[in-house]
Order: sequence, then C-alpha cells, then structure tokens
Amino acid sequence: MKHLKLPALLLALALLFSLAACAPAASDPTATPAPEATATVPPTEQPTETPSLANDEQPDVRLAVLSGPTGIGAAKLLDNTDNNNTVNHAGYAYSIYTDNSELVAGLTKGEIDIATMASNMAVNLYNKTDGGVKIIAVGTLGVLHILEGGGGDTVHSIRDLAGRTIYCAGQGANPEYILRYLLRETEMDAAEVKLVFADASEISAKLLSGEIQYAMLPVPAATAAIAKGEGKIRAAIDVTEAWDELQTGSQLVMTAVVARTEFLEAYPDRVANFLTDYEASIDFVNNNIDAAAELVAGYGITPSAGIAKQAIPQCHLTFIAGEDMMSAVSGYFRTLYSIDPAAVGGSVPDDGIYYLP
Repeated sequence: MKHLKLPALLLALALLFSLAACAPAASDPTATPAPEATATVPPTEQPTETPSLANDEQPDVRLAVLSGPTGIGAAKLLDNTDNNNTVNHAGYAYSIYTDNSELVAGLTKGEIDIATMASNMAVNLYNKTDGGVKIIAVGTLGVLHILEGGGGDTVHSIRDLAGRTIYCAGQGANPEYILRYLLRETEMDAAEVKLVFADASEISAKLLSGEIQYAMLPVPAATAAIAKGEGKIRAAIDVTEAWDELQTGSQLVMTAVVARTEFLEAYPDRVANFLTDYEASIDFVNNNIDAAAELVAGYGITPSAGIAKQAIPQCHLTFIAGEDMMSAVSGYFRTLYSIDPAAVGGSVPDDGIYYLP
C-alpha cells in the first residue's frame, strides 16, 4: 500500500492551513508524538458520484491515525495493510499524525477520507463544515487517570480531591470538560478544587520531581509517569470508572472515527470494509497485548512497547457503530454542551452527524 515519509515543510503547511480552515480549537493532549509521520499519496481525482468500479480498481482509502491512545486500536489494521491481509484485500494509504489540527486540515481539504480523532473535534468539524463529515464508529472510551505523587495514598474518589490543586492537560478540550463535569456531578464547586492547566510533558516532569502531587493525564503519558516514578506515583482514579459510577446514562467517549460525507456516499462498500477491519484490529489489540504492544510502538503510536503494554488495558478500547454508537455519542455531546456550549461548536449536533448504514 502507498505511504511515504512526510517532509517537515508539508507538516508545517498542514498545520497552517488547519488554522485557517477551522476556528481555533485546542489540540488533543492524548496524542503522543511519533518518531516519524507518514503521508499518503492522494488520488489525482475525487469522484463526485458513486462510480461503477471493481473493488480492486477503486482508490485506496486515505486513512489518518492519531498517535497516542486514539490510534492504539488501529495498530493491527496498519499491520494488516502492510501485509495485504485486510478484509476483501481492502486498500489503505495510511498516515500517522501527532495533532488533531492536522486531521482537521486534511479532512477539510479532501485529502483524508477516514480519520481517528478526538470526539469534541469531530463535532466541531461537523458543525463548521455544514455536515461535511460524519461519525462512523467509536474506538476508545476514556483514557484519563488522576495520579497521586509523593508516595501518597489519600485520593481514591472525586470527592477526595476537595481542597487540592490538580494539574491537568487539555484546557479547552475533552479533558477539561470531563473533569469539570465530574466535579459538578459530585456537587463540588470551583472553590473546592483548584485546576491548573499545563502541557502533559511539563506536568509529568513536575510530578516526577515532586513539585506537584496531583495531576490528571491521559495514557500513555500517565502510564509513563507511573513507571518512571518507581513507586512514588500511583493511579488514584480511573476517570472512566468515575464517570460510569455517576450512572447518568451517558458514556465517556473520547475518540470518534470520522469520514468525509462525500466519501461515504461515493464508496459505502469501502466504509463497510474499513469498519470490519477496524473492529478486528481493536479486538486483536485487546486480546493480544504483548504482540499488539510491539506493533503500537513500531508505528510510533506510543514511545515504547513497554509503555504500550501497560497502557493498552487502561485505554478502554472498544468498537461501537450504528445505533449503539449514536446513543453513546449523543449522550456525551449533551453532557459537553451542559458544561460549555463551545465544547461542541455552540450546539448539540443533529442526528445527521451519525453514519447509520
């Protein structure tokens, strides 16, 4: 399958164009920088209507995967692509990126067909492109963990955060909205918990040095901090479990798989093949952690196989599509809207955002 290294200049241009194509939105702190990014070679033409081509004659699906937990579930799909072992020999020209804004740019310009991205970015893109993309599946639920440093063992629930300062990555993105929701539903106000937002790498360094004691980080950053802490840093709260304990009926959905609406209409068979391949990939990663960890690290989705091995069970990888996906994601979007309407581009999206074949 076609994929080649992406020059630094093209990466810079992609980021520049993303800012022009979409109103400012926070980068996803769950993304892990990859050693290398690969870029697809786009077809010379985009079809304007469904062509009558044989499967092997249709262009490869231009797939973009975000590094970090958002991309972990796709690792086996990438491996199957390289080994020509996808369902019906479906073709993918894949790219691995480190920032949601690059995906926004590629989808907006028609250079990406399908992408894994932060769920709040997906709804913002849908609203800003007048339905130019749709959510076709969910691949990851929550990946956030609240950590306690300094060898402490005092925090075990959201209520235990009262009176403490929590350092968080992800201001203006899923992590901030999620934490504010948990605090609100636990009937804690802003005066009881001080939130300080910073870059994930800065938070990890301060946690390891003992400068701070409490932090909320996504895996694999949280996983790496615990490993490097040598017993001084512990996972105090699994944020996904804390969300579920509220029993509000909504699910914590941090990752969405989106596709351009034009592509969905032109190639429904390719989308069906992708969904089959993606579900099989997530199943493999969940049930073959050692082998999957090697693949994840090999594609630069996490820094190392050791980190990937510890992170995979903490990622809440899942595959949800169809009506079940619609129910799960719509409840989450309503929750985000209740915290800050800007989180979903100013309004809860209509049902047109969901792809229901």
